[in-house]
Amino acid sequence: MNHYAFWSRFIAGRAARLVVLLAAVSVFLFWLVCHSPIDPVQAYVGADMLRVSPEQRQQIAARWGLYDPPPVRFARWAGALLQGDLGTSLIFRRPVAEVIKERFLASLALMGTAWLISGLLGFGLGVWAGYRRGSAVDRAVKWYCLTLAATPAFWLGLLLMMVFSVWLQLTPIGLAAPPGQLAAQVTFGQRLHHLLLPALTLSIVGVANIALHTRQKLLEVMESDYWLFALARGERGFALLRRHGLRNIALPAISLQFAQFSELFGGSILAEQIFSYPGLGQATVQAGLRGDVPLLLGIALFSALFVYAGNLAADIIYALVDPRLKAVRA
Repeated sequence: MNHYAFWSRFIAGRAARLVVLLAAVSVFLFWLVCHSPIDPVQAYVGADMLRVSPEQRQQIAARWGLYDPPPVRFARWAGALLQGDLGTSLIFRRPVAEVIKERFLASLALMGTAWLISGLLGFGLGVWAGYRRGSAVDRAVKWYCLTLAATPAFWLGLLLMMVFSVWLQLTPIGLAAPPGQLAAQVTFGQRLHHLLLPALTLSIVGVANIALHTRQKLLEVMESDYWLFALARGERGFALLRRHGLRNIALPAISLQFAQFSELFGGSILAEQIFSYPGLGQATVQAGLRGDVPLLLGIALFSALFVYAGNLAADIIYALVDPRLKAVRA
C-alpha cells in the first residue's frame, strides 16, 4: 500500500468512527435527558416559579415541544444540530456554541498547561526511576506516584489552596482574574498567577500514570536482548539510555498521554469548581445543577469530540513515527 492510499484509508476510517460515535452519544444523551427528573420549565423559570401560573407553564412547555413524543423531539433536535444550531443556554441566555467557545478557551489554557507539565514531569520521573531500579530514587518515585494515584483531585486542590492561598498567601484563592477588573485590563502575568494553582493541581494528579507506565516500559527494555547486547559492546550511561531506551518507550508514553484527555477533562471539572475558574468544567456543573439541558447536551457532545481528537492525535503520531504500523495495516 502506497503512502497516499494508506492515509486516505486512515482518514476515511477515522471519519466513519467519529460519525458513529457522535450518533451513538447523541442518542444516548437524549435518552438520558428524556428520563431525567429535571423539569426544564422549572429550571428555566427558577426562583420566579411561584409567580408563574399552571397555564403559563403549559404554554412554555408547548412552545418548547415538550408534549411531543421523544422520537419527534429527537428528530427536531438532531435536525437543528446538523445545521450547527446547538440551541440556546437557559442559564446564560446565549447560543450554546458561543458559551462553549468562550469557556473552552479558558479551559484550554488550564488543560494545556497541566497536560504538558504532567507529561514531561511524569516521563522524566519514570525514566529516572526505571534506570535507577531498586534505588532510593526508585522507591521514592513509586511511593509518590502510588500516593497520588489514590488522591482525589478535589482534595489535593483544597490542600494546595489552604497552603499557598490561605497560609502563605502566595496565590489567589480562585477566579481567572482579579475581581472587579475588566477583561481588557487584566495582564498576562495576572492570568498566569490565577492559573497557577488549578494547573498545578491537575499536573500533580496526572503525573502518576505516565511515570509508572514509563518506568515499567523502561524495565522491559532493560531486560531485552538488544539492551544486554549493547551492554556487552561496552555502551554505558546516557548514550545507552538515549539510543536503546528513550526511543522505545517514547511512543507508548505519547499514546498514553493523549489517551488521558478524558481524565484531563474530568479533572478540570473538579479543579475549576474548587477554584471558581470560569471554564467549561464549571459551566458543566452549572448546567447539570440548574437543568440547562441544551448546554449540557452541547458540552457532552463537545467533550466526546475532544476525547476523540486526543486518541486520533495519538494514532497519527504513531503512524508518522512508527513505519511498522503501516506495514501491519497494509
